[in-house]
Order: sequence, then structure tokens, then C-alpha cells
Amino acid sequence: MSRALTLPAFARRTDHVDPFFVMELAKQAVALEQSGKPIIHLSIGEPDFTAPPGVQKALQAAAESGRTQYTEALGLAALREAIAGDYQRRHGLAIDPGRILVTAGASGALTLACAAMVNPGDRVLLADPGYPCNRHFVAAFDGVPQMVPTGVAQRFQLTPSLLQAHWQADTRGMLLSSPANPTGTSVPEADLRQMLDQVRERGGFSLVDEIYQGLSYGEPALTALAMADDVIVTNSFSKYFHMTGWRLGWLVLPAKAVPTFEKLAQNLFICASTLAQRAVLACFEPENLAIYEARHAEFHRRRDYLVPALRRIGIDVPVTPDGAFYVYADISRFSNDSTRFAFELLEHAHVAVVPGKDFGFAEPERYIRISYASSMENLEMAVARIGAYLAQRADAA
Repeated sequence: MSRALTLPAFARRTDHVDPFFVMELAKQAVALEQSGKPIIHLSIGEPDFTAPPGVQKALQAAAESGRTQYTEALGLAALREAIAGDYQRRHGLAIDPGRILVTAGASGALTLACAAMVNPGDRVLLADPGYPCNRHFVAAFDGVPQMVPTGVAQRFQLTPSLLQAHWQADTRGMLLSSPANPTGTSVPEADLRQMLDQVRERGGFSLVDEIYQGLSYGEPALTALAMADDVIVTNSFSKYFHMTGWRLGWLVLPAKAVPTFEKLAQNLFICASTLAQRAVLACFEPENLAIYEARHAEFHRRRDYLVPALRRIGIDVPVTPDGAFYVYADISRFSNDSTRFAFELLEHAHVAVVPGKDFGFAEPERYIRISYASSMENLEMAVARIGAYLAQRADAA
């Protein structure tokens, strides 16, 4: 007679990591598609573009070369030099390649940063709403994600006054995302400079996630590295370079922090994917950079279509996004429960969006996130479907 399998208790930190609520909506979307319903997916946070042909060929060449052994934990020297060169080209910054650590995506970068900087019980300031995994990176190392409610007046970002009001004796640092997921908003240069100064004065750390910076619209984006040498910056090949599944990102570190981060990287990851590292060198070739910039312009065009189109059908976009590929839309005139509203759109308009519940605790029932990482044809069709459903809903009221 077999004995029932029992498991020991999981570590308490797992209680502080929430599931993605949108996965329930995604399962229903799949079920509807399997029943023959034509679903338009505006929920996914990844580009609809993939790596250009030149980068794909570089991956194939890397695999055929057989040079697939571990790299050093910091990453290929040639790749770190290429990333440093990109900062020179884009921002006019002379970044020492020795300050760059290549990681397994921005997630790997943020994992290393929290492992290095967060002690048990340390509070870390984050904007609410925000990308949910950021607070979970903090919690995974027994830190306390200190969510700061933000709204339209702050463009959904931390501000110097909010930082001053919420910094406590056990606050250790701040984690900013600029541009941010789910709102697509950036921290203004003056605010960022002031907050970096405030954190430094308090002896804390500043961690700035710039994963969407290459997808900024309007004024050229300014990296935090242009403002301070003691800031920790993360970036990735996932968004601007459209290579989400390649799992490759990087950190730019203060020079004195490199040995500690390198030691952690050696033990936690050994190194990032060797094949991906060799292949992404092709990203920085002029012909491929031209492709990326053309796609950047296409995202800009989609944003300029979608924001006014949503407003025309009655969905408020209280803050025009200046980066990434998201619109954070206020649906409170239609519902007091954005999760229920998202399921209604899926069922009746066959459009998948993300409810605010996934992104924090600051009025999540009021907002949905709409991704414009989809074709213009799909965006136009989605707006038409949502508009028709809202009109039908109004007539029935």
C-alpha cells in the first residue's frame, strides 16, 4: 500500500509572490480561440516583431561554429564593448565596458541587484502601479517592497516629494522603471536627478530599470547613467531589440560594485547564454540598427493612433504614454471592476487586455492595460470591436 506523498512547508517568502491574475484571462482566451472565436491579443507584453534576419543568421553561425562553452560571468568582452559603444552612440557617454555585466535577461539583472543590495527586512520604494515582478524580486530576498501609490498627477511615477514622504528608517533604496510597465510613462529628468540625490544623501541605493528606454517617443530618453556614477541600471535585448525569448540583458554598475556582482553571477548563473551573446553582437551592426529604428517609428505610429482612438470611443487615457508599448486606460465610466470589464471585452468583443489587478494596489479596479505591440490592422479592428460593444452596452442600459 503506497503512502500519500507529503511535502514540507514551503519557504515563507513564497507567500509574498502573487500569481499573474491575467493568466486566468489568458486561459479563457485560448479556450475561445479553440472554439473558433477570432481573439485579438492586446495583453501580451512583448513585441510582435522578431530578431532581424541578420541577427538570426548570426545565431546560426554561432551554433555552427561550436563555440558554445561558458563565457566569463561578466559576459563576452566583445559584447560588453559593443554595449558600451551603444551608450556612446546614443547618449555620448563613455562607459567603461568593465562596468557592464551581461545577464539572463533583465530579470536576471534585477535578481542579481536585489541579491547584492537587499537585506532581510529592508524596504525598497517602488511606484504603484508597476511591473509586478519588480516587487517580487525584492520579496524573493526577504526585502519589503514599499509600494507608493501614484496617480495621474504624478504620471504614475515616483516623485521627489513622494520619496521624501515615504522614506522610512529601514528603507534601503528605490527601484524605478522609466519608461514603465504598465503605464508607458517616464520619470522627468529633473525629478530623476533630485531623487538620485535624495537617495544618495540617505545612504541608499538607486536601481533604474531602463528596459523600454529604446522605445521612447518625443524627447530623446536620457539614461540615469548620464546623471550619476553610483546608480545601478538594467536593460535588455527583449524590448527594443525584440528578442524576448533569447533571455539576454545587462547591468551597468558602479565600478566598486563589480566584484560583488560578479561573484554572485558566477554562483547563481555561471553566465548568460553563450549562443545568444555571440548572436546579439549583430544587433549593433548599422543595417540592423536601421531596422530597429524603423520598428521604433512603427510603435510610435501605433501609439499616435491608439490613444486618440480609445478616447473617441469613450475610454479615457488620462496620461499619454511617452514610451514602451502600453496604454493605461481608465474604464471607470463603464465599470467599477476592471477585471470583470476585461472578461467582458474578451467574451463580447473578443479582445484580450490586462486588468489593473496585476500591477498593484493603487485603484487597480479603475484601469486596464492595453498593449500596442500588435499590427495596426489588429489595433484598428480591436478599437472597432470595443467601440461596438460599448455602444451596444449603452443601448441596453
